[in-house]
Amino acid sequence: MSYPHLTPDAIIIFLRRKIRYISTPLLYAALLMYYAFIRKETPAWAKRIVMGALVYLVSPIDAIPDLSPIIGYTDDLGVLTYGLVMIAAYINEEVRSSSRSTLNAWIGHADESQLSKIDRLL
Repeated sequence: MSYPHLTPDAIIIFLRRKIRYISTPLLYAALLMYYAFIRKETPAWAKRIVMGALVYLVSPIDAIPDLSPIIGYTDDLGVLTYGLVMIAAYINEEVRSSSRSTLNAWIGHADESQLSKIDRLL
């Protein structure tokens, strides 16, 4: 099944619309995946992992429905975390910096302790 309208940029737009419901670590993880995806050095197999994880995030079909603001996104964070671990070799300092800059532009100053929990996985 093909979803031509589902691009990394469309997913970023989705995240911006849902920002008040999504936790800082989830947003940071999604941004890390996005910036890793747009790197030229990231191979196709890693980009497929990124797209799979990001599509799961925006999908209305979830293991735990996203109706609950906190609990509903725990499975999404798990899927994104698994994807991040799989593509960790393609998340460099530039990807981290771009992700943090975008996150800070969207929500203001992010809690460093929350971001470092994600960074420690990589």
